[in-house]
Amino acid sequence: MINKKIGVLLLLMVLFSMGAKAQLTTSVKLNEVLVVNEDNFVDDYGKRHPWFELFNNSAGTVDLRGCFLTNDKNNPKKYMIPKGDVLTKVPPRQHILFWADNAPTKGTFHVNFTFDPSKDNYLALYDSDGTTLIDEITIPAGQRADISYGLDIDGTGKWAILDKVTPSTNNVTLDSNEKIENFQKNDSLGIGMTITAMAVVFIGLMILFLVFKQIGNAAIRASKRNAQKAAGEGVTVSANAGQESGEIFAAIATALYEMSDDNHDIEHTVLTIRKVQRSYSPWSSKLYSLRQTPTKK
Repeated sequence: MINKKIGVLLLLMVLFSMGAKAQLTTSVKLNEVLVVNEDNFVDDYGKRHPWFELFNNSAGTVDLRGCFLTNDKNNPKKYMIPKGDVLTKVPPRQHILFWADNAPTKGTFHVNFTFDPSKDNYLALYDSDGTTLIDEITIPAGQRADISYGLDIDGTGKWAILDKVTPSTNNVTLDSNEKIENFQKNDSLGIGMTITAMAVVFIGLMILFLVFKQIGNAAIRASKRNAQKAAGEGVTVSANAGQESGEIFAAIATALYEMSDDNHDIEHTVLTIRKVQRSYSPWSSKLYSLRQTPTKK
């Protein structure tokens, strides 16, 4: 029964981890594309090529290894992001850049296709199964040199011509905190925040109380079972009480014999307490522990 429960728990954990991974992978978005690169960002080889940017819109790290990039709707597995490269892990709310230079031998982030500025360019990201579409975009034809096409807000918003080219960084600089501004506007005295904080603390304490209560009840039940088991063993031992060895009876007989003959010494102990006529407690005085010098009388 226990093995069955452990198996079910492991199965649920595996399914949960798979679901969490899928959820994180689907949170990656195409974020920015530069079709014509004449005087802009250069790659690791000092060359200028078209590039596109992906953005991790989740709060967890996403590993894109095994996912697919393509510019052909009929070939979703055109370029597989290689496995074994630690750089394919995208931290939360961060970017990753790929070069559309049709030179995959140059490294992980150089795909096997490029863009044609004279026509619409399709770009898509597929999950590792090659069939689940994560995100796609069609870049309009006629893109100007060194002008990128991307989302006006990273991971969300609408696609548009961007005022600034921002490879591997935010498309827009956020210089304000909406949450703080909302608190200042709707809860200027902080009453709502105080109530929320207290509610969180009390809920946490309640959860801890329930957990420890269950643990305590389980410990009590276990101790009761152990006590019942020990009592059962005690009954079994008492049933065999008539099988003592002869040495026990010999010791009992010897003790009874000595008691009946009264052949033991009788000691008289007298405890004398003499009060010392002093105003202080002499218990720690070294004077009384010294040997007295004999005097001739």
